[in-house]
Amino acid sequence: MINEKGKDKCGVFGLWGAPDSAERIYTGLYAQQHRGQESAGIAVSDGAGLRAHVGMGLVSEVFSRSVLDQLTGKAGIGHNRYSTTGSSHAGNAQPLMEGYIGGQVAVAHNGNLINAGLLRDNYEQRGHIFHTSTDTEVIIHLLASHHLSKEDPLTEALQHLQGAYSLVFLFADRIEAVRDPWGWRPLVLGQTEDGHDCVASETVAFDAIGAKFVREVEPGEIITLSDSGVSSRRFADAQRPAQCIFEHVYFANPSSRVFGDTVQIVREKLGRKLAQESPVDADYVVPMPDSGRAAAAGFAAESGIPCREGIIPNRYVGRTFIQPTQKQRSLAVQLKLNAVPEVIADKRIVVVDDSIVRGTTTRTKMHQLRRAGAKEIHLRISCPPVRNPCYFGIDFPDSSQLIAAKRDVEEIREFLEVDSLHFLSLEGMLSCVSRQPEHYCHACFSGDYRLNVAKPVSKLDLEPHQLKMFR
Repeated sequence: MINEKGKDKCGVFGLWGAPDSAERIYTGLYAQQHRGQESAGIAVSDGAGLRAHVGMGLVSEVFSRSVLDQLTGKAGIGHNRYSTTGSSHAGNAQPLMEGYIGGQVAVAHNGNLINAGLLRDNYEQRGHIFHTSTDTEVIIHLLASHHLSKEDPLTEALQHLQGAYSLVFLFADRIEAVRDPWGWRPLVLGQTEDGHDCVASETVAFDAIGAKFVREVEPGEIITLSDSGVSSRRFADAQRPAQCIFEHVYFANPSSRVFGDTVQIVREKLGRKLAQESPVDADYVVPMPDSGRAAAAGFAAESGIPCREGIIPNRYVGRTFIQPTQKQRSLAVQLKLNAVPEVIADKRIVVVDDSIVRGTTTRTKMHQLRRAGAKEIHLRISCPPVRNPCYFGIDFPDSSQLIAAKRDVEEIREFLEVDSLHFLSLEGMLSCVSRQPEHYCHACFSGDYRLNVAKPVSKLDLEPHQLKMFR
């Protein structure tokens, strides 16, 4: 489980042709709530124009029955946000909706553009006005700029983007779903039982609305959903894939199929490999809820050590890693987990967690286990140490926040005050997924970046200058 981990991404969803599209999009977003808890939004089309509703908070908090009833239309897109570029406030909630000479457009984005700052500077020097501090708004300016001069403005606009982006655009007459040429973030195509086409970040959203998975949106592909059905065109040649391995380690829902593998199965394999690499004599394997559970099951199965639930989560506290500040994460972790002394006391336990990023709340959890009477704590992590910033959609862009950036494993063990600590090797992790190792991005572990990030955009770089002065 990650309590302090990097924030990713976001979740996107799109549906064409259903008269109750807003309700189904709400359900699809609800199923992807794990991908972002800061804000949510839905934009719909009635075939002539768009309307939208966005707000801060969880899907269930942003949308009431009366709000959904007003979002009438035959199609729409939705978004769950976790901010990786741009601060956490209502003005940055998505989908972003704008009107321009080509009509209205709404867009929802999962990922991070590494050249957003350069593009925005260029437009602002030409007199363009920006209303948000998200990298996503740059895409709308690109689209508007190319509307009159190009036969396919969207394809032309996408040529200028660098970085990770899975996008869904809503126009009055169609949805356009886009995945970057490297395929960093997942994006999948599905179809409902009554024949309506849909797209989502994860297949779990299809399960929630009774849709079937059709295929992945290919890197460098645009898929169009409209009254004419589904069509496809390319805007770029596919590059050597850079699929984010952290999707399997932590972010994605265990029941989702991501990059060709079911997440639950991959996590169990990670646990098995971890047990092979770092055997330990202990009484129980104790999973760190919730994302450490599958790896703990794999570790227990491989090692033969019984698995017991010795840490109980509070179901009413969200994922603390996806809280936007360290103070909020620290407060949340105090409420989130409770150790069970009757299971832990006087026992040698193997605690299996998915990752450690910042380390501070992990230490808090280890202290809770000590207070519950644990005799020995052997911490096992189902991925390598996170030593490097991510610029492609996970919010650990500053190496100063990463506990492993300047500490070796023994120093981390001492900081966490555990009896032993082992991280899964990079080779071990990559052996647990089905595609070739070179098809995954693991730069946060290895430092091997697929793209050169000459001028990375940090989270608040696109804030208006007068606001940054007061931060």
